[in-house]
Amino acid sequence: MRILVVEDDKDVAAFIVRGLKEAGYVVEHADNGRDGLFMAASETFDAVILDRMLPGGVDGLRLLETLRAQKNSVPVLFLSALAEVDERVRGLKAGGDDYLTKPFAFAELLARVEALARRGKGDGPITKLVVSDLELDLLSRQVKRANQKIDLQPREFRLLEYLMRHAGQVVTRTMLLEGVWDYHFDPQTNVIDVHVSRLRQKVDKPFPTQLIHTVRNAGYMLRAEAP
Repeated sequence: MRILVVEDDKDVAAFIVRGLKEAGYVVEHADNGRDGLFMAASETFDAVILDRMLPGGVDGLRLLETLRAQKNSVPVLFLSALAEVDERVRGLKAGGDDYLTKPFAFAELLARVEALARRGKGDGPITKLVVSDLELDLLSRQVKRANQKIDLQPREFRLLEYLMRHAGQVVTRTMLLEGVWDYHFDPQTNVIDVHVSRLRQKVDKPFPTQLIHTVRNAGYMLRAEAP
């Protein structure tokens, strides 16, 4: 399940992102309203955790009102230090699905996010990713291709999950560094190339059809046909 956290407080954001990742979620983070709006509008998320007070000229209310005007129905949980009833009502009327005041217990945050994601997905949360004959089970942490089990290291699993969640899209080096390695800078190493090469040895080499493709001067793409 993929969660977007829009929160400008670095400590709060790091706490939420770390906790969600430890719970098994794929998490993206924006530290201002403008970037958060762009990400929420241009990518697919199962839920959004949205702070009310944000820098960048777009606060939480405006961000959500814009999304709803675009017919984007992603479930949204507001986070705010504004605990007054009127403020909670404003957030819900703007299109919010739930409202949690700061400070909060992470267990409650997690429970509310899970409930929103279930509500947003009529058939329940996604537990399996499938591209062609490749399957990744998010619950059992197992990977199969053509019904053959593939053993992956934890980082390889995260890399494959990220590629599968973005199947058919070009995934850049920056996206992989942030989404898989939690780097918000380029360490100028070949760590991505090494892990992609190892992943190809396991996912592609034993099979007749290549799934992981290099997009020259751009990044990588996972799909059944060459891009």
